[in-house]
Amino acid sequence: MAKYEGSCGCGHVKYAFEGEPINAAFCYCKECQKHTGSDKWFGLWVPKDKFAFTKGETKSYTRKGDSSKDIHHQFCSRCGTTVCVEVTVAGFYSVSASTLDDSSHFSPKMAIYTASAPKWAVFPEDVPKFDILPPEFS
Repeated sequence: MAKYEGSCGCGHVKYAFEGEPINAAFCYCKECQKHTGSDKWFGLWVPKDKFAFTKGETKSYTRKGDSSKDIHHQFCSRCGTTVCVEVTVAGFYSVSASTLDDSSHFSPKMAIYTASAPKWAVFPEDVPKFDILPPEFS
């Protein structure tokens, strides 16, 4: 089984997960835009039981998602890098693809909340776009 590792920007927080993610998505919701300071978040959806922090401790910022369930952003208290977001309603972590030691294996399988994307956002070709989260994923 494949094992993937990653860390925050300063290396204080490290993590690992086993197996392939259940999804890989660009999220263009307003919350992700604000949190990243960009037009989107690239998250790899990893079941909670396949993910573990292996070094350091994270701080957490909690907000409500569309489901009105908690979403916990896990970030390094030293450099501020968000390494993952716990999506409690679905039991997975959305792991920041950019924090992986090697992210070359992954590409987005869908773009969600595209109705919220800024006018200047560029969408990848051949990736399905959804105005909101498709019902089968909520």
